[in-house]
Amino acid sequence: MQQMINYFIENPTALYLAVGLLSLCIGSFLNVVIFRTPKMMEQEWQQECQMLLHPEQPIIDHSKLTLSQPASTCPKCDTPIRWYQNIPVISWLALRGKCGSCHNPISIRYPLIELLTMLCSLVVVAVYGPTLQMLFGLVLTWVLITLTFIDFDTQLLPDRFTLPLAALGLGINSYAIYTSASLAIWGYIIGFLCLWIVYYIFKLITGKEGMGYGDFKLLAALGAWMGPMLLPLIVLLSSMVGAIIGIILMKMRGENQPFAFGPYIAIAGWIAFLWGDQIMKVYLGG
Repeated sequence: MQQMINYFIENPTALYLAVGLLSLCIGSFLNVVIFRTPKMMEQEWQQECQMLLHPEQPIIDHSKLTLSQPASTCPKCDTPIRWYQNIPVISWLALRGKCGSCHNPISIRYPLIELLTMLCSLVVVAVYGPTLQMLFGLVLTWVLITLTFIDFDTQLLPDRFTLPLAALGLGINSYAIYTSASLAIWGYIIGFLCLWIVYYIFKLITGKEGMGYGDFKLLAALGAWMGPMLLPLIVLLSSMVGAIIGIILMKMRGENQPFAFGPYIAIAGWIAFLWGDQIMKVYLGG
């Protein structure tokens, strides 16, 4: 391990190339996770409802959806996607953004997520270099990208991502990777409580739920990674961006249309993770 780190220290270009290629492939996988996870959750909910309402009826499901099965197909014509049609970015460009069989358009979002994953990963490399902080930072980045798009699409922040993310943050900080173990625990607790209090007060005043519990869990997870000191910055940044975009969406879609707040927490958390200390020093005049 140390030899590999030393190699990348001496050859930073190789590190950027390796992470760039890896993150493109990860981005392709994230597209699958983002698309299939909500459908898998819906399938599980339907099965749970069937077990609750009709426990005497056996559940027969020959089309169980997982991240690996069935194989990816064109959403328009159901033609299986070949491996050479699934090369990140390159295949989309080679096919000119169209299915190789039915020639219907393939959403540009797929290559954009792959490129976004690569770009964000390279930024993490630039900030942390070949270190453990970089490796775990890549994992955090990939999970935040996944949560951002799932929440944007469905207004869901699945526990299957937020809770393991929090556990990983607490686990790695038991070795003081980013902050001390005690600060990680306090970050988790305060991160959850501060949004829960806002949620409770808003509900008390308006009778409406202003946000979901997934938002609390995501901020708590970020607190577990970074400690409590950067939570005010995350809340401030996410609230500013969320308020601006929220006003725009209300003008476009109407006042009663909900919008996802999780993406703004994720973006603000990623910014704080990389540059939070510098931003706080500038803000405090230090």
